[in-house]
Order: sequence, then structure tokens, then C-alpha cells
Amino acid sequence: MKNTNRKKANGLSTSGLNKKTLTSEILNIFSKSPKKELNYKQIASILNISSTNDRTLIVKILEELSVSGNVKETSKGKYKLNSKTGYIIGEIDMNKAGNAFVISPDISDDIYVPFANLNSAMHGDTVKVSLYACRKGNRIEGEVIEVLKRANKQFVGTIEKSGSYGFLVPDNPKMVYDIFIPADNLNGARDGEKVIVEIIEWNRKSKNPTGTVVEVLGKSGDNEVEMHAILAEFGLPYNFTSDIEHEAAKISDRITQYDYEIRDDFRNVPTFTIDPEDAKDFDDALSLVKLENGNYQIGVHIADVSNYIVENSELDKEAYSRATSVYLVDRVVPMLPEKLSNFLCSLRPNEDKLCFSVILEMNEKAELVDYRIAKTIINSDKRFSYEQAQEILDNGKGDFYEELSSLNKLAKLLRSNRFRTGAFNFEHFEIKFKLDNNAIPTGVYFKKSLESNYLIEEFMLLANRTVAETIGKLKKNFEFVYRVHAKPNEDKLFSFSGFIKRFGYDLDLSNNIKLAKSMNKLISEVVGKPEQNIIENLAIRAMSKAIYTTKNIGHYGLAFDYYTHFTSPIRRYPDVLVHRLLFDYIRNKNSNISALEEKTKHCSYMEQQASLAERASIKYKQAEFMIDKVGQIFEGVISGVTEWGFFVQLKENACEGLVHMRTLNDDFYTYDAENYCINGTYTKKCYQLGSVVSVKIINVNLQKKQIDFELSYLELK
Repeated sequence: MKNTNRKKANGLSTSGLNKKTLTSEILNIFSKSPKKELNYKQIASILNISSTNDRTLIVKILEELSVSGNVKETSKGKYKLNSKTGYIIGEIDMNKAGNAFVISPDISDDIYVPFANLNSAMHGDTVKVSLYACRKGNRIEGEVIEVLKRANKQFVGTIEKSGSYGFLVPDNPKMVYDIFIPADNLNGARDGEKVIVEIIEWNRKSKNPTGTVVEVLGKSGDNEVEMHAILAEFGLPYNFTSDIEHEAAKISDRITQYDYEIRDDFRNVPTFTIDPEDAKDFDDALSLVKLENGNYQIGVHIADVSNYIVENSELDKEAYSRATSVYLVDRVVPMLPEKLSNFLCSLRPNEDKLCFSVILEMNEKAELVDYRIAKTIINSDKRFSYEQAQEILDNGKGDFYEELSSLNKLAKLLRSNRFRTGAFNFEHFEIKFKLDNNAIPTGVYFKKSLESNYLIEEFMLLANRTVAETIGKLKKNFEFVYRVHAKPNEDKLFSFSGFIKRFGYDLDLSNNIKLAKSMNKLISEVVGKPEQNIIENLAIRAMSKAIYTTKNIGHYGLAFDYYTHFTSPIRRYPDVLVHRLLFDYIRNKNSNISALEEKTKHCSYMEQQASLAERASIKYKQAEFMIDKVGQIFEGVISGVTEWGFFVQLKENACEGLVHMRTLNDDFYTYDAENYCINGTYTKKCYQLGSVVSVKIINVNLQKKQIDFELSYLELK
């Protein structure tokens, strides 16, 4: 039995197993002996569990498994595997080899499904899986018996013609089937062109699905075509229709007298924005006034987007459909048309702008004394880039130095207090590219946050938290949009804790605050060391993903009981929803926003798709940057280990590629998943996550966004 030597930690049973893991272990027992009838005492004996609490938990799990249909109660207290309805529903996660794992919320172990048993299931599909009666090695195996929901019907790739017909070779390596395109369905697509294809039929007897070309994007390798292809691959839009642009153009940019009368006027208060150098959509501005009582009045002013977008209008439906702006390497695909995102709603300097604001009163210790939330009108005095604001802070002089300095001192106290109360501090560099006029990368550099970044971050966090607490604490029955972050998966935390011990680091898992403090200490200790990126990435993977929902569970990573997104309505639709709900609350009006939970799920999904597209554009530009460096040798760190080889991230530019197992010809190597390494049988060489190696670039595939390495034993110059 796994994990029996764990120390007891928060949320675990005395055996070291949480409920999810214990459920998985019980299912494994029934899978090994599908005809045997077992009661809770027999299961406890098999698992070496003796505590009364844990035995009670086994009884509860058996009852739940019976209700779900995974096991059936044959007589009072006795259960056996329900062979007729013994299945798990989950999502397919395909690997490049064509095999897959099914991830299910019902059990902690993923179910391995070999390629032959996928029965036309594709990556991301929701499927029903029948579990094998016995376990194969250390993993549960199964077979897809039904595809319940397709994740995708359209795919992006390159046409390869053969006579009158063709095949689509998909860009996504997790789409392991080529799609057959009959001659009548090519729709003018030529050999080698990048296209979008929709699957129209898949006969189970056929090896490949049949599709039709729905759009020809253009010549492979062209930057516009490739960026358009990435957006299409993740179901993201490329531009706005003329109807949407026309609707946006009709919105008046005139501020009415009524607005001036009903809104709090902050036009004469020192106000400024701080954003990236290349930003055009300024969602937020800060103002600061020193009060007579010695406290500060800080205004967090957010563009009042909901004032301009009529609910359920075509423009609103388009914004909801997109749910987020998408940030690729060379462009932004905005959630709102340019008239709104860059002009009407953007808090540009020296222009009167309508805002929804959180007005905070804070003392010198950064303690919140009082606050109010109000519709306002502002006129920003200055537009700073982060670098410009930082230069003023560093030099101790410049425009609005006093205001910037005061805000920075308060932000540092807010940040320190967050970490003290259990917030996590993940510092991760951002990969940026220097691009020429044709968007070809000429250099790669890393962008790290400045004090001015943290200044803005802390006040945005405070405004978001204040808005969420206003609703969550004072009007608990009011349906609202929360940004939540669940506790980390305990199994992943234990695994991560064991891994970092090899580098001499420790995590304190005894409670949430100690875990956060030890994690923050770890992140600061690895800075500049070879294992830095690996440990940071694994730490992030051990964490849950933040999502939007109406069901508040708090934000674990920020250590906030209540949190939402209020501060970026130009680029995030959840913020627009929050603005509408908040305005209803202020007016003591019941919200009429329908299907709110469904809307939050859509926004979470689109956020994930946008993030995947952003990463794909980075991978493409990395491959493009390295294409003329084939044959060159670089030093890197092993960043991932799989059964077909290991990934290496280059120190110089963070580009990542694969050393295939087949290129390791000096020994017979085996994959050790538990210890994140590949071991040589005879030489005893060990290639482990975090190890430093020298590699030669042997191939770059732009279409697949892949770089292939082989180990180099030559000295680096």
C-alpha cells in the first residue's frame, strides 16, 4: 500500500490517506477481486488500517461507491464490484504516443487507457471508462466505452495531398489522428497550406475521422497565418465582425450632465495610471490624498465598462463569448473592440473618464480604517510605465514622487502582512522576445517584476478583496462571482516535498500558514540556483488552479476568505459581471443576471484556453528563434522526465526541447516515474529532474513547435 509512512498532516487520516486516495485504494481492491464480497473490516485489514475514525471513513466511502454504482451491496454491509455498471466518468489526457489517462474527480489515481482501447476518444473528451478487473503493474487500466462529450470538432493543421484527396496533419501533438479529407471537402485547400478542418464523421471501423475544410488560413510559416492558427486551435477569435464594430462605433463618447451630477468627482485629486510600456487599455488608476487626521485616502479607480455595454446586447454577448483578452507574443486580441478597449473605457491621461471606484482610508500601518464603493468621474494626470514609476522611486524625485512613495510604503506593508498570514509568494520570470519588423524573434529576455509592479498589485488585490468581502460578509444570500483557489492536492504536496529533499530543502506541512511560510522560504532560497525553474514549476503544479464560481471557498494562495476580480473589466468578462452585481447590491436591487454559475464556468474555461494559446505562441517563437541554431551546443537543466525521454530547458534563453530516449545509445535506460529520473542499467547514469546537462540542437519543427536535443559531451566554449 502506498503512502503508509507519511506523517499525519492537516486533512489526512491517521493512516496518511485522504478520502480521495482511500477511495482509490478501495476501488483497487475490488478491481483485483471483482467477484469477491468484502465488508469494511476486511478492507481495513487489507489496508492495515486500525483506527476507529479511519474505519468509519471506509464505511462512508463504501456507501458512496454503492450510490454511484461502482460497487453494489450484496448483503447488509457486504459489497462487490458492480461489473455491469462499474465505470468512471472523466476527461481524456492524451500523450504524444497516443496513449491516454482519464482524469476523474471520483478517484485520485488516473486511469491508463492504451491507444487500442480509446475507441475514437480524443484529448479533452469527456468519456465513460470501464475499469479492468485487475490492475496492471502500479496503475489502473481501462477502456473507453462511450464518448459523452467532444472537446473539439475543429482542428488546425497542414494539408498533405495524395492524389485527389488529402489528410490534415494536426498542429496539436495531442491530436494523434490525421483527418481524412475527401476531394469534394478540400474547398480549394492546397498541399502544404494551413487550414481549419471540422470532423463530420467517424465510423468506428475507420482508422481516421473524416473532415471538411472550413477555412484556409494560408501558407505555413507565415507569422499571421501561424498566430491565426494558434487562436483557432484553442477556439479563440481572431477579429470582430463588422456588425460588432458597427455597434461599438455607435456608442456615444459624450459624458452626460447627469453623470457629472450623480458621480463622486475626483477630477481634482492627484491621479495616475501605471501599466506596461506597450499597454493601450488602462483599466485602473490610483489617487492619493493625505487627510487631516493623518490617514491616507486612496482611490482605486476602475474603468466603468458596464456603463457602456448594455446587458444582453450583441456587443455584450460577444464579450461574454470571448470572456478574456488573449495575449500572444506579438499581439493582443482584445475582449472589446478598439473603440472601447483603447479609447472610450481606457483611463487615458487628461481625459474625463467614468469609473467604478473603491475609496479606501488607511493609516500609516496600512490598516484599513474605512472604505466606500462609488461610481466616480476622474481625470488622470499622468500615464506611467512601470519602468518610469520605478525610476522615480529609485531616484527620489520626479512627477508625483510623494504620492508614489507613500503608496509604495503602504504596498510593502500590505505585501508583508499577506505573507505573514499565509499567502504564497511565487516569483516567476516572464519570457519576452525582441521581434523584428516581420515578427521574427531576434532575441529572448526575461522580465521580472519591479517594486512599481508590486505597488499596483497590492492595491488591486485590496480592492478585489474589499469588494468580495462587501458582498460575502454583509449579504450572504446575494449570488456573486468569486475568484476561488482550493487547497493543494495533498498527494502532490507530499510528492513535491519528497523531491526537494534531494536538494536539501524542506517543507513544513503541519498547517496552512507554516506551509506558506516554508514554501516562500524555499522559493527565495532557490533563486539563482540550477534547480530554480524546476522547483518553481513543480511548486506551481502542486497547487490547485484558481477559477471563477458563485460558491465561495476562499482563495488559498492569497490567504483571503473572500476574493473576486473587479479591477480589469476591459480585458476580463467576470469583472464586468462583478460590476453589474455590485451596482445592483449598492442600489439594494435584486440581480437579474441569469445562469450565473454557468457563466463563471465558461469564463474559467476561456481563461484556460487563452493561457494555452499564449503558451503555444511562446513555444512557436522559441522554435523560430532556435531554427538557425541547429548543431550548436547549450547548457540546460532537465525540466521534465517521461517514458520517451527528458525535457531540457536552456539556461541562456529558457527554450525547451526533448532528448529522446532513443538517442541515449550508451546504455539501456529505464524510466523511474516516482523519482523523476531515467536510469542506466549498466553505467548507473541517472538523468534526474533538475540535473544540469549539455545538449546539441539536432532538429527544430516549427509546425509542431518542437525542439529536439541530444546530449553533448563536448566542452562549452
